[in-house]
Amino acid sequence: MEWKAAVIGVGTMGSGIAQSILEAGHRVVMISRSEESSKAGFERVSAGIDKAIAKGSIKIDGKEELLKRISISAKMEDIADADLIIEAVAEEIKVKEEVLKNGELYARNDAIISTNTSSISIGLLATALSTPERFLGLHFFNPAPVMKVVEVVSCSKTGGSSIEKAKKFIADIGKKAVEVKDSPGFISNRLLMPFINDSIKMLEEGIADKEGIDDVARLGLNHPMGPLQLADFIGLDVCLDIMKAIYEQNSDSRFIPAEMLKELVKNGKLGRKSGSGFYNYNI
Repeated sequence: MEWKAAVIGVGTMGSGIAQSILEAGHRVVMISRSEESSKAGFERVSAGIDKAIAKGSIKIDGKEELLKRISISAKMEDIADADLIIEAVAEEIKVKEEVLKNGELYARNDAIISTNTSSISIGLLATALSTPERFLGLHFFNPAPVMKVVEVVSCSKTGGSSIEKAKKFIADIGKKAVEVKDSPGFISNRLLMPFINDSIKMLEEGIADKEGIDDVARLGLNHPMGPLQLADFIGLDVCLDIMKAIYEQNSDSRFIPAEMLKELVKNGKLGRKSGSGFYNYNI
């Protein structure tokens, strides 16, 4: 089937998710708070498609054909004919709850409603909706057009048919769906954040320098990036927020952020996007 998805939020993740859906031959409406930000999101998708074409990774011929499948809007009512809604706004509970509530008002009765959160409880967000049985998490990874797995996260209120429909959608856009029960950090951040946090603590303790820590992970553990490089790529502020969110949910000391991480974020050193973090970047 051809899907129409509504992606609410046009930042890095929202734009990447939209691009993934387009490249698989489906339709997308991108919803933002303003016409200006909607256009910025469209430009991100367009630039992402240019990169994919240059790499030869797009299966459908022609950028123009792809872009015919996307529309942009600042009006929530334009999600009304979507099969599936993906909320991809800021990682803040109140912001997400407001967007999800508003989206539910305009969503088709049989549409799946989802969130792209990487750390907030799906069960908690579900309480904001009057139809929680059709709500779940679809955690895409960054960069979404490249990463091939999506965590499909259900809570006790999620209906089985919603899970199956979401898994079908993920398969139809060429990605692997992994079912996950609602748990702090899901699979990905439950594994990743202690790894990054311990690496920062080793750096604090002077066990090795940053290059050494990253080299062991890359060359000894065969990781594509070292943990400190990866933290810079994700965004140190994002890592900090995720650790805090998981710790608030489970009080596991592994998720108490390292002091060096907090200090870097406090000083505006957020990783690649700010030009410096554990490493310096030319931006």
